[in-house]
Amino acid sequence: MLRHFPSSDIAYVHKQRDYIIAAITFFCVAFALVNDADATLAEQKVLGGCAWIFLLCFLHGESKEIRVQVGIAICFATVGEHFASPFMGGYTYRFHNVPAYVPPGHGMVYLTAVALARSGLFLKYARKIATLVVLTCGLWSLWGISGLGQGDAVGAMLFCVFLIYLFKGKSPLVYLAAFFITTWLEIIGTAVGTWQWAAIDPVLGWTQGNPPSGVSAWYCWVDSVAMGGSAPVMQGLKNIKQWLKSVKIRKNAYQGASDE
Repeated sequence: MLRHFPSSDIAYVHKQRDYIIAAITFFCVAFALVNDADATLAEQKVLGGCAWIFLLCFLHGESKEIRVQVGIAICFATVGEHFASPFMGGYTYRFHNVPAYVPPGHGMVYLTAVALARSGLFLKYARKIATLVVLTCGLWSLWGISGLGQGDAVGAMLFCVFLIYLFKGKSPLVYLAAFFITTWLEIIGTAVGTWQWAAIDPVLGWTQGNPPSGVSAWYCWVDSVAMGGSAPVMQGLKNIKQWLKSVKIRKNAYQGASDE
């Protein structure tokens, strides 16, 4: 069940870059969400511009594969945001929109999950971190269906989905890291009123916490799509590049024959 977890008997390298990315993202998430609690639409756009700048700076030192994954994560998550929030009403932002900082924010969140997953800390203590996450999220989910609070049947269901990702997926450390950054942003965002989850899920009709306890499962879905989609996207880009190159060669050959 833990076959995709790394061995703890190896002296892993701690790369400072991974921790810097995570630290800056955790800070930026808190800063943006707290300031958006009473921001105007214009100020939301400024926050969005700043988020894009941070993201592009982060990506400057990443591989082409990671850049493609981040691009896929942004596209997929942004489409999901528009569907789940303005269209379905699963959760609602202050202006009933998708704030400008959300798309680049998803890119920063995904990159943070990747950076933490490859860090020496997560590689060395993967099993202990997994135990902490499962116990924490499990107790949170039990509290949600205990009847003591608002009720959170959706969160319990999502927790089960998260467990499947964690123990069956090929990138468990990415999902563990996603739990920390997404729990951080969800707790802050809902606490300050940047967005609010519907008490009853509009699709299932089940009770839903604010936020749902297993909400990180949604981000695991984004992560898995990004990682799974990177190879075909990169191959497609390579094929397009080769096609454009062949077209250029034929064009040059045609022009050369015409000159003769």
